[in-house]
Amino acid sequence: MGDVSFADAAIDWFDHNARDLPWREPATSPWAILVSEVMLHQTPVVRVLPAWLAWLDRWPDPAALAADSPAEAIRMWNRLGYPRRALRLHECATVLVHRHDGRLPTDLDELLALPGVGTYTARAVAAFAYGQRHPVVDTNVRRLVARAIDGAADAGPATRPADLVATAALLPVEPVRAARASAAFMELGALVCVARTPRCGACPMARRCAWRAAGRPAPVGPSRRPQQYAGTDRQVRGLLLAVLRDATGPVPPQRLDVVWPDALQRRRALASLIEDGLVEPVAPDDTPPTAYALAGQDWTGLGQAGAG
Repeated sequence: MGDVSFADAAIDWFDHNARDLPWREPATSPWAILVSEVMLHQTPVVRVLPAWLAWLDRWPDPAALAADSPAEAIRMWNRLGYPRRALRLHECATVLVHRHDGRLPTDLDELLALPGVGTYTARAVAAFAYGQRHPVVDTNVRRLVARAIDGAADAGPATRPADLVATAALLPVEPVRAARASAAFMELGALVCVARTPRCGACPMARRCAWRAAGRPAPVGPSRRPQQYAGTDRQVRGLLLAVLRDATGPVPPQRLDVVWPDALQRRRALASLIEDGLVEPVAPDDTPPTAYALAGQDWTGLGQAGAG
């Protein structure tokens, strides 16, 4: 079978089986597509859907977000996870307003130059917002290509340039159809060619899959363990941010002390939030901090230290 027939089979399956997701609607703006891609990174669709709708209801374009404070972006992110993504979106919106008249550029290199926009996200926006021919390679696509084309159980821990080359070779020449093929590859990897229990009987690639033909060999090397959350610094960071998000003024250290019993871990988590630019100490002159707040918060008209 030729490369294009692989894409054709994926597109035909996608036409009949794709999930009805709002960011796939034809009228979706490039900004809305960018927000969806940033939110979907390491986050399930079911959690992203309400957050995406609420975000765009409040900030339907980059100018609206750039006019608001970084703290409001962090607050709006709520418990979606990896809150630095909220800051990167705010930085990206600011750059779009100042350098691109509030619009996402169509050029891949210009997309890559935006804050928080990496190899995957830039190509996803170029393909799904502008119908361009670029390999859009996430974990699901890498696994699909590794199995169906290379006969391997997985593609390793990180995206390599070879993954982009291998996926690009499978795309149709016509840009808009190539973009649809990219969406189809992602959906197949997310719904059918899943990591632990692949649904080979429902896969349109089953008859041409090199991994299935080889007897579905096991992965080579140690298996990746699911990332734990309970008891980690990530959990403590989330607890601290929850207090700061809900506050109507700067929060004194005593209120943060009660969220986690291990003082050393709590201080470490707070220091990492400050280092990441998510939280800032509030202190007059050079005195020790008397309170903490979300970064970039404008307290005009709001409560004073200890409020909330």
